[in-house]
Amino acid sequence: MDFKVFITTFVTIFLAELGDKTQFAAFAASSQSKSTLSILLAVIAALSLAGAIGVFAGKVLGEYVKPETMRYIVGPLFIAMGCWYLFKSPQS
Repeated sequence: MDFKVFITTFVTIFLAELGDKTQFAAFAASSQSKSTLSILLAVIAALSLAGAIGVFAGKVLGEYVKPETMRYIVGPLFIAMGCWYLFKSPQS
């Protein structure tokens, strides 16, 4: 196991998730329920599954697309999604 990769990935994901809508959803769910353990386990399972999908999809894509090319594809997509969230009209 490469601990440098582990620590870098952990810190990056941890900081990205702070204040994320997922964290606010977990906050809202736990504030409305007395079953904190159930919510905690559900959040851990959901984030683990989402992360696993990302890791395995990245592994498969990485065999067909160079990392440099991936950076040029994923970067603009990330920015586009951010703009979409920022400028989409609020739902009533």
